Amino acid sequence: MDSIALTLSIPNNPMRSLMAITQYSVLGDGAPERATTDGRAVKNRLDKANAFFELSLTLRSRVLILVAVIALVPAFLFPLWNMTFTSNQYLDGLTLNIYSHRLEGGKTPARDDLREINALNHYIGMRPLLESDFSEFVWIPFVIGALAVLALRAMVIGKMSNLVDVFVIFSYFGLFSFWSFYNKLYAYGHNLDPMAAIKVAPFTPPLIGRQVVGNFTVTSSPGTASFMLVTFALLLLTAIFLSRRANQGA
Repeated sequence: MDSIALTLSIPNNPMRSLMAITQYSVLGDGAPERATTDGRAVKNRLDKANAFFELSLTLRSRVLILVAVIALVPAFLFPLWNMTFTSNQYLDGLTLNIYSHRLEGGKTPARDDLREINALNHYIGMRPLLESDFSEFVWIPFVIGALAVLALRAMVIGKMSNLVDVFVIFSYFGLFSFWSFYNKLYAYGHNLDPMAAIKVAPFTPPLIGRQVVGNFTVTSSPGTASFMLVTFALLLLTAIFLSRRANQGA
């Protein structure tokens, strides 16, 4: 009876049926094995990640963290960004320095550059540059101070996980600050008064580099404070690398 049932179940093409049965058997038998292999691979990666985050920081790494925190001090004292506006009327250029907590124009006994820039902006319908319009002047100094505290905490605790946390937070902070600065430039250059005395097409002042706007050439570049922030990040990254290499060699 079993042989009759088997015979009746075989289709017209026995070879195709045999291949299908063989393929099904391979897939059926291999799926659990592959799932087990994948699970082991994921577990191994997680174990390696956990081991990395539990590494102890070396003395050299801790010293580098301290140097990185000291490198943050100029971020409060020097400009984050510098902008210069030159034209036939201002051959020496009008300068605008953007600090972490304030705006400041170049000053001479006869001229305040920030006041001059705002007067020129009025003619093209751009709203004046006011510190009260920049929320960044509130949260940027706070975040820089928090990064310094977190870095010192990582140095004292001496765990890789704490140091990585500081680096990741700094990365988010840097990207968001960059986007926020660009967004401010875009808003100032595109929200122009249509009743302005001088008509110019909407524009975005350069974040980095040079651009001609009307009869002015605007040049923008990172300031000393920005370079010190990058130095802070590079020192943290070096500290991470040194401790990882030291623990691998141990």
